[in-house]
Amino acid sequence: MNFLTIGHRGVMGVEPENTLRSFVAAQQAGLDLIALDLHLSKDGALVVMHDAEVDRTTDGCGPVAEKTLAELRALDAGRGERVPVFEEVLEAVGTPLQVGIEDVAAARALAEVMRARDLTARVEVSSFQDEAVAEIARLVPGVRTALVASRYGTDVVDRAVAVGAATVCLDIRRLTLEIVEHARASGLRIIGWVVNTQDQLRLVRALELDGATTDYPEIKRTGRFTA
Repeated sequence: MNFLTIGHRGVMGVEPENTLRSFVAAQQAGLDLIALDLHLSKDGALVVMHDAEVDRTTDGCGPVAEKTLAELRALDAGRGERVPVFEEVLEAVGTPLQVGIEDVAAARALAEVMRARDLTARVEVSSFQDEAVAEIARLVPGVRTALVASRYGTDVVDRAVAVGAATVCLDIRRLTLEIVEHARASGLRIIGWVVNTQDQLRLVRALELDGATTDYPEIKRTGRFTA
């Protein structure tokens, strides 16, 4: 399998994260997948944002879940960009997506869209929460899923297997050869994040990972030649 490069919230190192502008830039850079994050608005829209609050990435404040879509639309998400909904991303780019969800409620809302639009071939669903991974797998037969972890040991492999995930997406700062070997023995694909430097890229290539999530589009070009 070719080494995959995944655009982290688009290309958040150079464009406002989780915006259509960032996603289009990731596609233009030729990244293999685009990773984005979803939260539910007060009125049930699947809005694209990483944090549970709007404070860090917009000119507003407060929890996403306490704002309607109209209220979220009024915010500036950077360089005049608006907070997009998931359906807009589907229309704006054709690159395959890795969609992060935080809980079972988001899994259920996402499942409705995936079934209605037949997205199982285009969308992989990821989460830090085992329950969310299990729920989307239950609701969307054949969906590809990934368990994400930042603090973990070899147990993350067993957790992924238990919920039927095919991939583990792991913070490279904690990654060890033992974990990689355990994941391989269990038949899992391994993605490392966040890979933004040549040293980090050399590490994930030395460990023979399947891909890297990056903030910068240059990783796509240099990743072909780094061993």
